[in-house]
Amino acid sequence: MILHAGLIAAFRGGRWRGVLIEGASGAGKSDLALRCLDRGFRLVADDRVTLWTSGGRLYGRAPETLAGRIEARGLDVVAEPALAWSGVDLAVRCGTPERIPERAFVTHLGLSVPLIMLAPLESSAPVKLSRALQHLGGGQEGAYLGGLAAGVSPPPGGDSR
Repeated sequence: MILHAGLIAAFRGGRWRGVLIEGASGAGKSDLALRCLDRGFRLVADDRVTLWTSGGRLYGRAPETLAGRIEARGLDVVAEPALAWSGVDLAVRCGTPERIPERAFVTHLGLSVPLIMLAPLESSAPVKLSRALQHLGGGQEGAYLGGLAAGVSPPPGGDSR
């Protein structure tokens, strides 16, 4: 399956954890990816992602003709060192997020991954994406909001509301 999206990855917990960036053309997918690259992420694919499954996990890579390239709108398509492939642990949809959204998932090739909505051009978007990957993209760790809903106690001195 080839998807109109981008894929970046961060090395966390001993492995590369991928973030699939979805959105309409011109929504800011590549812009968000470029800013994340400056925060330690690595490019896997820009504009098109070839997805496949193996062992109950979703994976992605760039089509051969686009590998190692990313569009810098207003500049050109530029070379960027890239990973050959990565697992997909989180999906980001470009748009206007709710203040505190419900947990959401997107399904590709029969497998669901956590989904968040981000305004990709906000200056805080790369930080939010990184935090979401830490909290939402870890499979069994679950969402940080899930812990609140389950009645986890606030930290000492924290607000108990």
